[in-house]
Amino acid sequence: MPERKPPYDPEEWLNRARSNLKRAKADARLKDVYLEDLCFDAQQAVEKAIKALLIHRSVEFPYVHDLARLLTLLEESGLDIPENVKYAETLTPFAVMTRYPTVFEPVTESQYEEAIELAENFLLWAETIILKDKR
Repeated sequence: MPERKPPYDPEEWLNRARSNLKRAKADARLKDVYLEDLCFDAQQAVEKAIKALLIHRSVEFPYVHDLARLLTLLEESGLDIPENVKYAETLTPFAVMTRYPTVFEPVTESQYEEAIELAENFLLWAETIILKDKR
């Protein structure tokens, strides 16, 4: 278990993002787990990594799941977000709509794999910025 840090420390938010990503990846081996739920954890990893960056840049943020809105705040703070990283905003629907029984189609294996890849890329990018600036 990682060492807990105060909630205003971006590294604590990165720890939480890593935890969500590990859970999303580890649970895929379980037979009775919905891929939608694992994609929720991938979305949460990105959301918490964005919030880590916002804290790192001293930007206040709302507690929302809308990744595009949060990324806009990051851009407004002057941070240039590469397009391949920004594409992680497509994970937003996994925050709410797919977590409950609805009319949506079940998440496919390829959608799950893409969600994991997007979350991994985003987290790596966020860690690079935060940890580089810390040195």
